[in-house]
Amino acid sequence: METLFLSHPHRLERQALPPTVMALGYFDGIHLGHQKVIRTAVEIANERGYESAVMTFHPHPFVVLGKQSELRSITPLGKKEQLIASLGVNRLYIVEFTPTFAALSPEAFVDQYLDGLHVKHVVAGFDFTYGRFGKGTMETMPIHARGRFGQTVIPKLAVDGEKVSSSRVRKLLEDGAVEQLPRLLGRFYELEGTVVAGERRGRMIGFPTANIALNSDYALPAVGVYAVKAVIGGQVYEGVANVGYKPTFHKTREGLPNIEVHLFEFSGDLYGQTMTIEWHRRLRSEQKFTSVDELTAQIARDKKEAEQYFRCFSEKTCILPEKEVF
Repeated sequence: METLFLSHPHRLERQALPPTVMALGYFDGIHLGHQKVIRTAVEIANERGYESAVMTFHPHPFVVLGKQSELRSITPLGKKEQLIASLGVNRLYIVEFTPTFAALSPEAFVDQYLDGLHVKHVVAGFDFTYGRFGKGTMETMPIHARGRFGQTVIPKLAVDGEKVSSSRVRKLLEDGAVEQLPRLLGRFYELEGTVVAGERRGRMIGFPTANIALNSDYALPAVGVYAVKAVIGGQVYEGVANVGYKPTFHKTREGLPNIEVHLFEFSGDLYGQTMTIEWHRRLRSEQKFTSVDELTAQIARDKKEAEQYFRCFSEKTCILPEKEVF
């Protein structure tokens, strides 16, 4: 997949570009709804002999337009690029979202960023908007297209009667309900980071942990303890992760929570290595313990519960109770 970064006004010449079928959207999360939009564009492109393309925007429009001061990503830009490439897309346009770009009229957006990029067909979700104040919609797209390209509108995708959306994914993360995310994402939620030096308390109590410095601005699961899988150098390990502030040892909660991972079957030095964490199930909330012995006993119980979960997950022979959502 070829990735092109565009700033307004872009300098690409239409005649130098291949005709494409373009999927449009911000696509944070690349959830099942997003995948439907992108796969449809790829299918139409293959049927018609065009290249498939995706146009997304960076940074998030809500932040640029002042609707939110900060918005951490379900899929930061690098992860989003990987997932889009995995869907068979030929080219990815990443448009820098600025106040000037946001001020484009719907007609100007279509002229410069769709017809101007040699788009022959557009695919987008039913609620996609474009142009100043989001006044352009998929209902107005045929008017602004003026016969230069066709359109396919993807209807709402629902799970349990509720729309699959990035905001729904965020809410589940905030609740710690990571076990529900595969039904919306088609995969377990993942974070990627680098193993860095920590306080080394885990090693002292018999449960060494890898402290993770995230590689991007990921949206975090709720504070608590989780059953996770970790990928390091292509090898997959089972373990437990703590997202939190370690209240047994610290009195204050400042900044973002720490992420520590204890792997069940690993020995060696992880410092400096990249770890991808796959979030499977929330085991409990973070707690303050009265002693290190009490903490150690609880970690042992967490490990046992996580091992039971992964045994059931692999063998599909038992039903685990539903976890309370906090």
